[in-house]
Amino acid sequence: MADQDVRHYPHPVIAREGWAFVGLSLFLALAATIVGLESVALLLWIIAIFVIQFFRDPARTPPLGEGLITSPADGRVVVVEKAQDPITGADSLKISVFMNVFNVHSNRSPIAGRVTEVRYFPGAFLNAAVDKASEQNERNAIIIEDSQGRRLTCIQIAGLVARRILCYVKTGDTLLRGARYGFIRFGSRVDIYCPIGTQALVSVGDKVSAHSTALARWSDA
Repeated sequence: MADQDVRHYPHPVIAREGWAFVGLSLFLALAATIVGLESVALLLWIIAIFVIQFFRDPARTPPLGEGLITSPADGRVVVVEKAQDPITGADSLKISVFMNVFNVHSNRSPIAGRVTEVRYFPGAFLNAAVDKASEQNERNAIIIEDSQGRRLTCIQIAGLVARRILCYVKTGDTLLRGARYGFIRFGSRVDIYCPIGTQALVSVGDKVSAHSTALARWSDA
């Protein structure tokens, strides 16, 4: 299964999830400018610029190499450890990426494969950077199986401000690596659980980019 060809971008560089927000913010800023409300207009233009940068969704180039598991999100690595997969119960390598409000928020599939399960969990809205957010916050999990039968779990986690998890895939869907499968509005976290033996290629504190950064490598690659 080939990787997604990111040269042929499927929509403009502003994520479709933000079109309404961008349109409204620009309309209000322009309206305030036209009627001469200078101080209000300045504030609204600043807000509009923030909204545009938040919903940016640039094309990405994948890393070179065999058996790579790429980042599902932009942000900073906050966890690299052995942990139990909360969906399958299997011992796993857990890698967590925290997204702040200045990161791109489109979520991309870390591997090419078929979605074998999608599961949603209601929950709290704690700071997504803390460990207990993985268990207590609202979250949405998908399990992806590649053509060689290798599986991983990818979990979108809501945060203190991020209160809208969008997931566009269902069980049985086939994803290319780097395909956009969801979005989390206004900052949050994504956890990946890979089989024990998977080699981590990042460390806590590293900055990563969705689809462009390899988080790990399959053990048999």
